[in-house]
Amino acid sequence: MLWPSPPWDSVTYWALDLETGGLDARQDPILSVGMVPVRGGGIRLGESFSSLVRPEDAATIDPGSIRAHHLLPGDVREAPPIAEVLAEVDRRIREGALLVHQAALDVPFLRQAYRRTGRRWPSPTVIDTVALLLKAAKRARFLDPDAPEQEPDLNLSKARRRLGLPDYGAHDALTDAVSAAELFLVLRKQVGARTLRDLR
Repeated sequence: MLWPSPPWDSVTYWALDLETGGLDARQDPILSVGMVPVRGGGIRLGESFSSLVRPEDAATIDPGSIRAHHLLPGDVREAPPIAEVLAEVDRRIREGALLVHQAALDVPFLRQAYRRTGRRWPSPTVIDTVALLLKAAKRARFLDPDAPEQEPDLNLSKARRRLGLPDYGAHDALTDAVSAAELFLVLRKQVGARTLRDLR
């Protein structure tokens, strides 16, 4: 027997994006966090949160990552430390679900940050727009078996463009969080999700 699941629009989803100093969550630092809530089925820009993060050691920033996010060691030198920023992140994700694009990238960095700062991971419900892109493609093939089989593009900017959403500058944590939130609302409709369970 399935447990009842709340209506999708009764849940608050905190869209989150991280800019990091590399791709290895075990050793690379978080440099920037952006968050925006989807509440009552709408994006609440006025409640957004963003912060740069001062790494413990600026030398741990992979020079290759700078080409993506353009954050230099000097840009984050005066930023608050991860423990302070994580307190703000934690307060928000405990309110509802965590919404990310590519959970396999962002969630390990978050979990590692919790571990390093001695915080207990809250085990939030994670909604991944990449998983929703795959689910929407599968549903489209089910509804029209004669449609040409085409794998969805999982890149955030390309997926948005294909769905008619506007282009934004990439690799800014808050902009990418807003981008993921907008993509989520389109995909929620495409997959016909009525409950939180339908989004997982």
